[in-house]
Amino acid sequence: MFAAQHLIPADLQDLSATLSAWQTRWPDMGVLALVPEALAERVPSLQAACRERGVPLLGAVFPSLFTAQGFVTDQVLLLCLAPMPPWLFQPVLDAAGREAWHEAVRFMQATQPVAPGAEPLLFMIFDGMLPDVGSLVDELHMALEQPVRYSGVNAGSETFQPMACLFDAERQAGMGVISLLLPPAVDALTRHGYPVSRALMTATTGQGNRIDTIDHRPAFDVYQQLILEEYGVHLTRENFYDYAVHFPFGLVTMVDVLVRIPVALGEDGSLICVGEIPPNTLMRLLRAPEGGQGTAVSELATFVAERQGSAATRRWLHFYCAGRRMHLGEQALQELQALQQQSGQADLSGALTLGEIDTLAAVGLPRLPRFHNACLVALG
Repeated sequence: MFAAQHLIPADLQDLSATLSAWQTRWPDMGVLALVPEALAERVPSLQAACRERGVPLLGAVFPSLFTAQGFVTDQVLLLCLAPMPPWLFQPVLDAAGREAWHEAVRFMQATQPVAPGAEPLLFMIFDGMLPDVGSLVDELHMALEQPVRYSGVNAGSETFQPMACLFDAERQAGMGVISLLLPPAVDALTRHGYPVSRALMTATTGQGNRIDTIDHRPAFDVYQQLILEEYGVHLTRENFYDYAVHFPFGLVTMVDVLVRIPVALGEDGSLICVGEIPPNTLMRLLRAPEGGQGTAVSELATFVAERQGSAATRRWLHFYCAGRRMHLGEQALQELQALQQQSGQADLSGALTLGEIDTLAAVGLPRLPRFHNACLVALG
């Protein structure tokens, strides 16, 4: 899928030469651009260069990029897609925008028939400020007539401030979604590898990504009590932002748990998380593992290595949750380096994300999209 990739410096001095070389070799190519938040003002220059050459462009702004050598905020990652797959940019997801998005994805499926049993991969990039990404992908799933596999990430600012984080060659906007319909041969895996605690509770009331009450009590009061009882940590309003990333919620599903990281505390004791928590959802309190303790790295490394086979030139794009990096600190880079070494990749590159999407693929169950926090993603 990724014919080539290139990290270009902040001044974009390599941009023209890179696009020309790629277009000469792959006339039907397009570009996926990953831009660190610190270089968000470079997006118009990327758009102008691609428009000048008639190169299809899709891109998003993320908190940071990374390689196996470290986290990158002063370069832009360009990925050459050859041929450019069917794509769309839906910059508004109100009621009409959602229906337009559903219809456009159905049209992409209809114009890209695949062999029976071969399911394409729908890769999506959402604005992380959307409070209902889980519902958005569920609604899309219900609207589609043909099966797909799902993968995706959230873009935007790590400060959770609004920004126009999504773009194509002509437009730049927030609160929308970019979608790419990738061939059946493309693989994706998303894992968090977090252990599950014994505490079980119910998010009794809330809306979207806000939990108002847990077990019919103010959400913060219950959260505070459980962290003290389970882990001996005295959580207060003053140290909330120091500890919350280390003690996420786990939404209990039929096969595992989905991580939800609290990122804000309301005056009324409500908790704002990355990702939705439907009312009456069963939850467990999680403690994020230290570097090297979880299973995510080993599972992704095995997945990539098995599919790499003799195709040493197969390129993979990785994503890593910004909340996971906040928890692990310097150990986050060690996880990425371990992933590179264990999977046998010559190099490793990608971006920090604000939420991740995968496909429930348990035996005997339908393929369903799911929204996560705290995950590592492999796409290639």
